[in-house]
Amino acid sequence: MDINKTMQDAFNAQIKEELYSSHLYLQMAYWCRKEGWPGFAHWLFKQSEEEKDHAIEMANFVTDRGGEVTLTELPKVEITWECPKCLFDTVMAHEQHITEQIYQLAEKAEAQHDRASMNLVDKYVDEQVEEEASVRGILNMFIHSDQTGVAIIDGLVGKR
Repeated sequence: MDINKTMQDAFNAQIKEELYSSHLYLQMAYWCRKEGWPGFAHWLFKQSEEEKDHAIEMANFVTDRGGEVTLTELPKVEITWECPKCLFDTVMAHEQHITEQIYQLAEKAEAQHDRASMNLVDKYVDEQVEEEASVRGILNMFIHSDQTGVAIIDGLVGKR
């Protein structure tokens, strides 16, 4: 069954969100690299690729169901942060925003009685639980950490 316009538009909006996420995390990775945090940079490069893969999977889903993918301009991303913890605070806020967007996409799929879309979106609902838990774990490591502790966290995060 072909995808309807409501779901096509909803997926196109989410594809933009995923591409923005990829762009944001790529910028963050380069900031971390410049600031001498290779572990954080590594984690963010992987995160950027994962977000791009989500966009591609959703775009393929839309076209496989006879829909049209419409890529639009992405908003400008931040380019600098005060510290690695500040950066990961931004990551957490962004992941929480993406979780809300995924939930809205799920609600649209349910309202449209679109089982195929619901199946795909359910995967991303579960993924967002993992994403937020991962970032929360990193943020928890920053509690009571001095500069030496942040360097240790950088090394741990870089093992992703």
